[in-house]
Amino acid sequence: MKPKILVLTGYGINCDYETQHAFNLVGGDAKRVHINDLIDKVESLDDYHIIAFPGGFSFGDDISSGKVLANKIKFNIFEEVQRFIDDGKIIIGICNGFQSMVKLGILPAFKKNYKRQTVTLTFNDSGRFEDRWVYLKSNPKSRCIFTKNIGVIYLPVRHGEGKFVASNMFLQKLNKNNQIAFWYVDEKENLVGYPWNPNGSLENIAGICDETGRVFGLMPHPEAYLYRTNHPRWTREKLVEEGMGVKVFRNAVEFIEEKF
Repeated sequence: MKPKILVLTGYGINCDYETQHAFNLVGGDAKRVHINDLIDKVESLDDYHIIAFPGGFSFGDDISSGKVLANKIKFNIFEEVQRFIDDGKIIIGICNGFQSMVKLGILPAFKKNYKRQTVTLTFNDSGRFEDRWVYLKSNPKSRCIFTKNIGVIYLPVRHGEGKFVASNMFLQKLNKNNQIAFWYVDEKENLVGYPWNPNGSLENIAGICDETGRVFGLMPHPEAYLYRTNHPRWTREKLVEEGMGVKVFRNAVEFIEEKF
């Protein structure tokens, strides 16, 4: 049986089709499910192995990016999300999905407290929407199952509120627990500033996971680089057919196939 993936959709989410395709491409059985169908019990999280929070502009980024979606989940189906995590299943949030997960509290979830917000994603230092491709370096010490066997990856960002911010205390915890999964780097794998770090994220943090490694969020879009023709220089460079983003989704599906 193929791993079943719930790809969240709803008002303003616009990367759901690409995310669904990415999971199906690597052997998953992905289905787009509206947030209201979860709240109204038309669909149940218990029937799935993976939840994907896709990118977009949920609820028009009203209040702040991802906040309204986070509140809808928190005050309607949070117990189901908690049970989903406790059952050993996995969650990924991309861009706006990452923003929602952080504001919901399921990332970074220190001491497995999945309801307390401890970090945030806020306005880019550039003061504008950033649409560019960036290099990411994975943390070899991280438990994150999504970044397994990934060294450096090249993906696009497209966001206005992607700056990762945390207090010194929480930054220390992220480093100590190896919960930082991806850093923004240049082509030589150096931690440098703008434009390589497109939003000014503290310590160049591009993605984090919870302490189990099964809940993961990142600002760049792996679902936007599935084929070589997605690459901005595909007509000028010799590239392999499979895009670098595929590995993120394959890692997730293989993890579920092994565990369930």
